[in-house]
Amino acid sequence: MAPPRISIVTVSFNQRAFLASAIESVLDQDYENLEFIVVDPGSTDGSRDIIQRYASRIDHVVLEEDHGAAEGLNNGFRHATGELYGFLNADDVLFPNALKAVAAAAASSQADVLSGHCMMIDERGQATRRSYSGRFSLKAAANGGCVLMQPSTFFRASLFRDVGGFNAQNKSSWDAELWIDMGFRGAKFALIPSILSGYRLYSGTFTASPEAHKRHREHQRQTFERIMGRPPGALNGFTRFYYMVRRYALCPAALRERVLHGPVSGRSST
Repeated sequence: MAPPRISIVTVSFNQRAFLASAIESVLDQDYENLEFIVVDPGSTDGSRDIIQRYASRIDHVVLEEDHGAAEGLNNGFRHATGELYGFLNADDVLFPNALKAVAAAAASSQADVLSGHCMMIDERGQATRRSYSGRFSLKAAANGGCVLMQPSTFFRASLFRDVGGFNAQNKSSWDAELWIDMGFRGAKFALIPSILSGYRLYSGTFTASPEAHKRHREHQRQTFERIMGRPPGALNGFTRFYYMVRRYALCPAALRERVLHGPVSGRSST
């Protein structure tokens, strides 16, 4: 039996410095049933020259204007034909054999969403620390008690279509909102105990900016209200502390990384 078809979408907008590494990390996967889609809504930094260099090995190149990454991802996934979907930012990388690990986990599990772990990397691609996906639940998500490492997370195509894809109006946490949408649909979440990707964190990363931090805090408030049906109360700090302790109890390796390196500032937390 052939392994499941996996569709990967990468959206690139003026990410020339890292784009080739991201593309090669996908194309170099030793996986026979891969579909790769690259979206560029209008880069002006030479990114399209890099995409053209690899065009013969990319299944679909989408050159459509959009109103943000979430809409760009939706544009890309409209061309996808796989059973499993994943998306890789243009400044991140997949590690060797990542897709084999995903396919094996999907074959042995009834889960709808499968999340592995990440290695944080810097501008030069050097590893800086590990970051771990946690066990997902809606209450944990409402209280900041679980994180799914986005480039190491894959999901059933049917579920993505069922929830209507990404919310194109979300400009900062479209991936986290997608997991919550899937949770409300009753999706089953599972962990893959492997580091599947490199998650690049550097000074120019959008999600490390003050604006992104502000949007993230607002997203956390909205997430709590959506899931719990009320605004955060005076005792919510205790609840968040409980879920933080729970997270580290379930994943001592994440606690070790925090003790060694401190909290992650930027794209995710450990």
